[in-house]
Amino acid sequence: MFNQATSDPRVVIAVLTFRRPADLEELLPELLDQAGMVHVPVEIVVVDNDPEAGARALVTETSWLEAGQSASKRHPPVRYVHEPTPGIASARNRALQEGQGADLLIFIDDDERPSSHWLVQLLDTYSTYRPAAVVGPVLSQYDIEPEQWIRAGGFFERRRFTTGTPVSLAATNNLLLDLAQVRSLGLSFDERFGLSGGSDSLFTRQLHQRGGQMIWCDEAIVIDIVPADRLTREWVLQRAFRMGNTWSRINLDETENGKRVLVRMNLQARGAARVCGGIMRYLAGSLVGQVPLRARGLRTAARGAGMLAGSVGSVYHEYKRG
Repeated sequence: MFNQATSDPRVVIAVLTFRRPADLEELLPELLDQAGMVHVPVEIVVVDNDPEAGARALVTETSWLEAGQSASKRHPPVRYVHEPTPGIASARNRALQEGQGADLLIFIDDDERPSSHWLVQLLDTYSTYRPAAVVGPVLSQYDIEPEQWIRAGGFFERRRFTTGTPVSLAATNNLLLDLAQVRSLGLSFDERFGLSGGSDSLFTRQLHQRGGQMIWCDEAIVIDIVPADRLTREWVLQRAFRMGNTWSRINLDETENGKRVLVRMNLQARGAARVCGGIMRYLAGSLVGQVPLRARGLRTAARGAGMLAGSVGSVYHEYKRG
């Protein structure tokens, strides 16, 4: 169990949400149960990025609080915050701002569900290593059974490491931050990436580059609930394209002007290699009738195409709003 010799750290769990009331209604009681398992002050902050503040009524009503009473009679505060500026980077920065009075900030998405001892494991790993960040795994669970092509392509597979492994890049869907270290490193989320995605990758990359340590905790699992509308070939290939596009933009953004031409050329060469290699893999899979080769080939080609587009300044806005 997490223990701090001098004083208990103050913990804020930040849930970023955008028009997912059903997911939020399921998640909040689970977070209350998680908070009841630890002996440190915990506050849950819901950051609503809906300009119409659609989650306000759900969060501020009290009937759903009864669902969390099984773990503890001691409930942490649940606070609603409205961040109307469009883009997930703005919501992430608002979470940083709302956590100013805390020691640790933990991000979890509204469409995720924590494993039974998720919070305990994150805090224990932080207590052991005292890094700037602790990163946990995200496992996908599908609303409907995806077609074989999507499973074979590994589109929802994510990396995993042994607990204690240093990592250099992470998303915010399962991330603990030491706020004192974040402030000392001068970090915030770049809002230019608010509607394209990738602000968390840039943030954690900068954290690593500036000397902050990120440690993997393989036991602190969250389950990502993948809705049916994401289980299509079009969606997964667009996501692969966006990831390549964001990667190029991040690399260019982090490069000094004098070296940017060389970096751009390198990204173009690598992107072109991925496109060609992916297409060849797809064709080979078609010839021999191997679904994994075809699916993974198109995934590689889509990511390479995204890298090429990003290298010339094209921005793919995955989260654009009507």
